[in-house]
Amino acid sequence: MCGSDEDLQRLMDQRKKNRMVSNRESARRSRLRKQKHLDELKTQLSQLRMENNQVMATISVTMQHYTNVEAENLVLRAQVTELSRRLDSLNQIESIMSQPVDSGWGGTEFVDEFMGNSLSCVYANLPILAASDMIPY
Repeated sequence: MCGSDEDLQRLMDQRKKNRMVSNRESARRSRLRKQKHLDELKTQLSQLRMENNQVMATISVTMQHYTNVEAENLVLRAQVTELSRRLDSLNQIESIMSQPVDSGWGGTEFVDEFMGNSLSCVYANLPILAASDMIPY
């Protein structure tokens, strides 16, 4: 081999070595970029899990509030039904009592015993409670 062939071989070996070093450095930078991206994704995943937990907690509280309001609405509807029945009964009683009654003595008088009876007022002041079988659960 002559000197120029050896110089050419050394030059090619040097270029090959430089390419290998460059490729190693490029691969290292690529691994660093991938690792950085992976770390960012892990951080994002952690944040999204925290947000998800907060949303789930908010949903849980909202559902509990909804359940409580729904139960209260059922009780109120039962009370409305009971009060409507009582009002109808009182209207019927009032209608009956306002009609004149033949006393048998040739005249008419108004029935006033129910209203005059002091015990009837006791029943009017009792609290209204919904029956347990009116609530479906």
